[in-house]
Amino acid sequence: MQDISILYVSSNARELHSWIAVLNNECIGNINLQIEPNKKIKFLDAWVHKDYRRKGVYRQLWDTRWDYVQQHYKDYKVYAWCKPSSLPLLLEKGFKKGETCIYVEKIIEDIKPPFEQCFVSC
Repeated sequence: MQDISILYVSSNARELHSWIAVLNNECIGNINLQIEPNKKIKFLDAWVHKDYRRKGVYRQLWDTRWDYVQQHYKDYKVYAWCKPSSLPLLLEKGFKKGETCIYVEKIIEDIKPPFEQCFVSC
């Protein structure tokens, strides 16, 4: 893989920390974390451009974030919600598998007055 630069980006809001992977002055991936109360860190979403997946970019971003928390947040508890494809890396790093979540979705519809929602006939 060509020379990828990993850049740290501080948002100065919500205790959010981000890293971006840059190749030829173009963002090809990012990864985030959020510092929470009670010495907790939530590993947030990550994204890698489709043309650069399965080439080590996610691992490079993940390792950079992991090195950062190990250096700056000793004794904090880290947790994450992950896709099945990311689970092996987290298990490799010593995370313990928790509950399984199921994705659900719904289209938001107009709210109709109660009398329009039910049909009553005599």
